[in-house]
Amino acid sequence: MRIIISPAKKMNMDTDSFPFRNLPQFLPQAEHIYEHLKQMDYGALKALWNCNNSIARLNAERLSTLNLRQNLTPAILAYEGIQYRYMAPHIFTSSELEYIEAHLRILSGLYGLLRPFDGVIPYRLEMQAKLQIGDAKDLYSYWGSLLACRLLEETDCIVNLASKEYSVCISRHLTRNVRLLTCVFGERRNGRIVEKGTLCKMARGEMVRYLAERQSGRPEEIKAFDRLNYRFASEESSRDTYVFIREGEGLEHE
Repeated sequence: MRIIISPAKKMNMDTDSFPFRNLPQFLPQAEHIYEHLKQMDYGALKALWNCNNSIARLNAERLSTLNLRQNLTPAILAYEGIQYRYMAPHIFTSSELEYIEAHLRILSGLYGLLRPFDGVIPYRLEMQAKLQIGDAKDLYSYWGSLLACRLLEETDCIVNLASKEYSVCISRHLTRNVRLLTCVFGERRNGRIVEKGTLCKMARGEMVRYLAERQSGRPEEIKAFDRLNYRFASEESSRDTYVFIREGEGLEHE
């Protein structure tokens, strides 16, 4: 079983908490993308990143000063988004860290597929960015089936905790004998199940922590997840989609 998650836009450098173990598996491909970005002018980069001037200046400076092989941060500590805050890898036990190193994979526009202890630098590049590199019209074309093929060398059961923007680079290349189990975190609203972005990110982080604490190796164990007021909804779920409904006191109602 492998768990896939999305990266986060906000990143930091942390070379002190614990060291990285490996260079990313697709470092040559990442370096090719990175060199392409370094050749772009500021206006083109700002448009690609779709951000304000402050963020654009920060990331342009990173492009000009950082090296993909030096001053690296373990990937699991480099991302600062909501999902990672709720995962809270800084306080994982040794056994929990070993669990995520074995089971967790982070999808990335720049690096492709990361293990938690792969060394990375701060960057800004979403998978859906309109970046043409050579014959590849975008990053989905650039990575093609490479990421899915590498993941399938490790497992035939993938637990999907990634956003669609990222999970599609795996799902569109899977064979029929591979199980892709997607977790949905929603609320009941007017007879429908509605997902809310921030709550989903929180739940995905909590789910990774939950699985690490229990050292889970079977996808069926996911059904017992009960954090943030979520409960498994068997009537809404199927073999390849586990739906968790958020219920209880303190919820907003329409």
